[in-house]
Amino acid sequence: MAIQLATKFLPYVDEIFTTESKKSVLTNSDFDWTGAHTVKVYKISTASMNDYNRNGANTGSRYGTVQSLNATTEEFMLTKDRSFTFEIDKLDTDETASQLEAGAALARQLREVVVPEVDTYVYSVMCTKAGHKPTAITLTADNIYTEIIKANAALDEAEVTETGRVILVTPATYLLMKQCKDITMETEIGNDMRLKGVISNLDGCNVIKVPSNRLPEDFGFMIAHPVATVAPTKLEDYTTHNNPPGISGSLVEGRICYDAFVLDNKASAIYYQAVE
Repeated sequence: MAIQLATKFLPYVDEIFTTESKKSVLTNSDFDWTGAHTVKVYKISTASMNDYNRNGANTGSRYGTVQSLNATTEEFMLTKDRSFTFEIDKLDTDETASQLEAGAALARQLREVVVPEVDTYVYSVMCTKAGHKPTAITLTADNIYTEIIKANAALDEAEVTETGRVILVTPATYLLMKQCKDITMETEIGNDMRLKGVISNLDGCNVIKVPSNRLPEDFGFMIAHPVATVAPTKLEDYTTHNNPPGISGSLVEGRICYDAFVLDNKASAIYYQAVE
């Protein structure tokens, strides 16, 4: 005699693991795009120093030759205007024990699709526009500390502000750091910084760890000061329509307008080390 065993569906969704965005630690939102699609900022030159001429009354200006200052501009035009849409039938919501529901589906879309896309784009721009891009190398537990302090020294020579620097690493690079006998990382991090993704401090820099799938394939590590990169999100518009024309259920629409820009005079505040 055959017995048909029962199948039971639980009101539970097996969600995909996702990582919160950490780009706020590496970037800033100093510029305002309200009412505009493009922002321009000035770059002003300076004058050279001269030897003061105490007898200048007879030979010309005592202060040297008068120089004109240059005022050029950088243009930042938003290029990423992205969107998504999906619908959920009213019966599908009812017959999946409300697990297929518009609000939860929207949150899932943001968590699993939108945030990773924005992060990937911002990190790619920073790596591409970095002012310091040494030759790709193979990172090991023996050389990782040397390469990090070398990177910090490059920022020192560029006179980048020492406080606020961030080391961005992949899980693989972080493992090398943990294995390096020369590295002792400070793990006493304030709760406010832990909430932003900071896991430790090394050589005066906050350390954050990001999954490699949000970074370029040849990514080793990056040291950056947030002053270098402006990462605006001008528009985030997410709407759920109940029973719109032609649909019995919910229609979800979303739009996000964002971008990332590295300032010309601040590019030296980013050091990107690629790996072979």
